[in-house]
Amino acid sequence: MSVSPLVWTLTIVAILGLLVFDYMFHVRKAHAPTLREAAFWSGLYVGIALLFGIGTLIFGGTAMGSEYFAGYITEKALSVDNLFVFLIIMSSFRVPREEQQKVLLVGIVFSLIARTGFILLGSALINTFAWVFYLFGLILLITAGNMFKPQTEESHSAQNVIVRISRRLFHTTDYYDGDKLFTIKDGRRALTPMLLVMVAIGGTDLLFALDSIPAIFGLTQNVYIVFTATAFSLLGLRQLYFLLDGLLDRLIYLSFGLAAILAFIGAKLILHALHENNLPFINDGEHVEVVEISTGLSLIVILAVLIITVLASLFSTRGRTQTAMANARRDATAYLDSEYTADPIERERIFRRLIDARDHIVKLGPKAKQIVRNEPELLDLCRRAAESHDAAIASGQHPEPSVFGPDPTPLNAPRDS
Repeated sequence: MSVSPLVWTLTIVAILGLLVFDYMFHVRKAHAPTLREAAFWSGLYVGIALLFGIGTLIFGGTAMGSEYFAGYITEKALSVDNLFVFLIIMSSFRVPREEQQKVLLVGIVFSLIARTGFILLGSALINTFAWVFYLFGLILLITAGNMFKPQTEESHSAQNVIVRISRRLFHTTDYYDGDKLFTIKDGRRALTPMLLVMVAIGGTDLLFALDSIPAIFGLTQNVYIVFTATAFSLLGLRQLYFLLDGLLDRLIYLSFGLAAILAFIGAKLILHALHENNLPFINDGEHVEVVEISTGLSLIVILAVLIITVLASLFSTRGRTQTAMANARRDATAYLDSEYTADPIERERIFRRLIDARDHIVKLGPKAKQIVRNEPELLDLCRRAAESHDAAIASGQHPEPSVFGPDPTPLNAPRDS
């Protein structure tokens, strides 16, 4: 089904309008969003995407609607996995909590522009060269193989090539100046870490696009569906980051599920390439009679794999332990960092989450305890955060515990034997 220029124009205007609304009413005034705020707006953006999909089913037909939902779900799942890398980048650059929304929104806008370019390029290649399906399928199979490797914080680095070059060529600072991209240091204009972290996330987005665009082209070749599914999966990603804050590390099997999905779509693309084959060294340039995988079956497989891997992650002892370790280390580091946030409510929130993570690590059973590495070092970090918390209360720099409820058990309390 062809889409009229009017529909294209209205869609692009609506997406740009949502981005402008996001900036004007949420990002322009720096603040740390609450869980309630993140949940409301995440739900709203998902609702908009679902309503668009229902409209596609009604006006475009079952095939077009199924392609949209398959593409949207796949892209959304890939974006959730990408949030883990964003979390590492922002922790590594020590981005203040109140400024993280702006970094994420800039990353989303950059990603949308970059992926639109890749979509147009991919569509042009597909319409010109049938063998591109072989290339896309091979890319997805290689990506799937790489995703089966264990993913840890050490396997990602925020200091990518562009950032390293920027630090070498330009005058930079190690401190933030609000949300400014440039500041004055030693009488000279200098780049702040705010600009560098935006560059890091933008560069990472380019790598993500190399995986996601071939994946969605494996589900549909309708450019309008590819664009809208990609755009709606990115909208609301900022709110989802804060909603899943503290839970991203728990989805330990998500990458394996995504690897299976990408391998499935890669196989689907190669089967389609064989069916459309015109390469002379394959079957003498003739089409190969193979079974092609329908969009409906693809949607079922994608949903089944995601449900299984997410549930397996949530109920996994390793997942709960890994979440506690990552949260404890990240929250203790953030609490001890005076530049992380000036909001006392936010500081108390991460301190309480630090307590929960510490208690989980302390109460680990023998099997789960084998998962923990550097436990003494981690607990020592927690104790230092506790001492800082107690000192802040004693000096009157921190709100009294009664403001937030009962005073929590001290992190340096005696451990049960």
